[in-house]
Amino acid sequence: MTRAPVTATEIAIRRAQAGDVARIAELIMLGAPTQTMTAEEIRAEARHPGYAEAFAEIDASRDNALFVAERAGEVVGTFQVTLIPGLVARGRKRGKIESVHVAPESRGLGIGALMIRHALAFAGENGVGLIELSSNKSRTDAHRFYRNLGFDQSHEGFKKAL
Repeated sequence: MTRAPVTATEIAIRRAQAGDVARIAELIMLGAPTQTMTAEEIRAEARHPGYAEAFAEIDASRDNALFVAERAGEVVGTFQVTLIPGLVARGRKRGKIESVHVAPESRGLGIGALMIRHALAFAGENGVGLIELSSNKSRTDAHRFYRNLGFDQSHEGFKKAL
């Protein structure tokens, strides 16, 4: 059964607040490619004080913005934009979109596309000349989503836990 996409008027995108932190953490865990926790375990983990501490650091940073997407007063999506100054291309500022997650029951309604458009507008308003994002290699649906929004898979990414 195909569901009708949401309209922009049905979704409010705003800066995240401290009261959103547990829901944001839940959305991130629900979107993990190897998620094995029960709903109860996710809710318990989402209340760990480390998430509130991380939010406080993000919120205090002038180069980071954490957003939520609300539908009918419920947080159904989240994403973060980081502004990165650099010397490449005569000092072109880059932006990085991270932690893009939509609640499983709200996927396929166009909420992710609205969030990405908001992220791009925010980045442009803040002088960003190039935007980048990364996605777990196993998330092939997400890769198709990003390509459909005009992103190119131009680089191979690497990570190392410290």
